Amino acid sequence: MGAAVFVGCAAIAFGPAAALLLLTVAAEPLRVIVLVAGAFLWLLSLLAASLLWAVWVRLSGREDAALLLLPGAAGAVLLQELCRFACFKMLKKADEGLAMLSEDGRSPISLRQMAYVSGLSFGIISGVFSVINILVESAGPGTVGIHGDSPYYFITSAFLTMALVLLHTFWGIIFFDACERRRARGLGLVVGGHLLVSGLTFLNPWYEASLGPILILTLCTGLWAFGTAGGSFHNVLKCLSCKQEPEGRVMLYSALQVPPEE
Repeated sequence: MGAAVFVGCAAIAFGPAAALLLLTVAAEPLRVIVLVAGAFLWLLSLLAASLLWAVWVRLSGREDAALLLLPGAAGAVLLQELCRFACFKMLKKADEGLAMLSEDGRSPISLRQMAYVSGLSFGIISGVFSVINILVESAGPGTVGIHGDSPYYFITSAFLTMALVLLHTFWGIIFFDACERRRARGLGLVVGGHLLVSGLTFLNPWYEASLGPILILTLCTGLWAFGTAGGSFHNVLKCLSCKQEPEGRVMLYSALQVPPEE
């Protein structure tokens, strides 16, 4: 039973991310490099948040540590978004350098693709750190809820992790676009959405009040990111129809015409 719970929760938490990784990233070396760079910057934010938390606990005393959970989570969110901005600046410079080195003056990977891959890397690495201990415990031995706790702890944690991975991917697309176009509203909504999701997790184990709004926010953010990336309903219909458009052909006619033979 423990192995089944482990496999099921792992598939829920990382199934969509694994599909995106294998289908859209793994075959492109530049995208893999961007993925690793994004994961490294997220780890830097985690290190900074850990140091900040250690200093806060030491200064306030361990008896007041529980009161620092909410501001500590907010500080960790802000550090993640700061590292996301650093990732944007770094990838922007890399994009300009790649364009200078290419023969046609164009970068082999667009900034939107970098935004998607870096957001996916943020989501995967944050999801791993948030759920890895829970997955280990789900393998057993033991039964969740035997002492009156919620029996849905593992599966709820898996769905929350899946939503977090997707949200980071969507936030990366929106954040990079807002930085590129200098739109403070987009940046504020990304940071505010991240703070809201982090705050909703404090409602656990009241999962109806946390998981439901987070999943709705994930859907809305995904639609927003889809539109930001240039997607449209017409493109979705063309993709679902699986019809290939006929290739455009250019017919060249000479201005000189040979007179007809008599």
